[in-house]
Amino acid sequence: MSGFATLTFTRAVAVPAPTLWQAWTAPTARAIWAAPSAEVVVEFLEADTAVGGRDVSLCHVAGQEDIRCEVVWLVLEPGRRSVNSEVISCAGRVLSAALVTAEVAEQGAGARIDVTVQLSDLGAGMEAGYRAGFEAGMGNLAQVAGRMMVIRRQIAAPVAAVWGAWWNAESLPRWWGPEGFSCRTARIDLRAGGDWVFDMIGPDGTVWPNHHRYGAVLPEARIDYALYAGEGGAKHADAWASFAPVAGGTEVTLGMVFDTVEAWQGAKAFGAEALGLQTLGKLAAVVGR
Repeated sequence: MSGFATLTFTRAVAVPAPTLWQAWTAPTARAIWAAPSAEVVVEFLEADTAVGGRDVSLCHVAGQEDIRCEVVWLVLEPGRRSVNSEVISCAGRVLSAALVTAEVAEQGAGARIDVTVQLSDLGAGMEAGYRAGFEAGMGNLAQVAGRMMVIRRQIAAPVAAVWGAWWNAESLPRWWGPEGFSCRTARIDLRAGGDWVFDMIGPDGTVWPNHHRYGAVLPEARIDYALYAGEGGAKHADAWASFAPVAGGTEVTLGMVFDTVEAWQGAKAFGAEALGLQTLGKLAAVVGR
């Protein structure tokens, strides 16, 4: 028997609203918090957070058939509200369809997210699963948001120019890094599945080995990559850079989800946010102002 249900979920998180918004919408972050439990592995086949864009993922559970989730983003009001459709299927059979509305707002020293799911359960007993899955996912979302860093800058140049300076093996090493730092590249291969192995050299000559391993690449829209402490070193964060046209130029967003709270705290103490803004400032000097 099919039925309908309206489900609501709320979380207050001690992070700024823009950070919580990125945790909810950025594909890199969503891939980290989407699995409701350790027994579930979520594999994203597509991820494009844009109006009309799709997220397609598979939920793998040992000994069970995969569950397929197809999301279409219908409304995106950056920093405030999203609306998406969501269709769940298994072995070619549609189990449920839903309309998901999320609203993010400042609350005290942090932010709050309210999610409403209007669920059409197509006779598959999905309501209980939705309740459990979203409750767990919202808890994961809060944890991920708590170890995220988000840096933004508007640059007075079109997206094509900003992208061209970034996704270019000759120009990227010339401006990457904070003021006074330089890059010494060992290997660079800018493509999905490629990587950049390099040293960051500080003003005093200190060398920091780095390794960026690239995931999804959406031209002139988004670059996903993982951060390692040099080739063969430990991974310490999953990151992304996104590019959005705004009046007068491009808004660049750098986001990072650190593997642990301790790694996030260490980056904060090191001044990573200010150094990241310096990096985007050098990019701005190359393509705009």
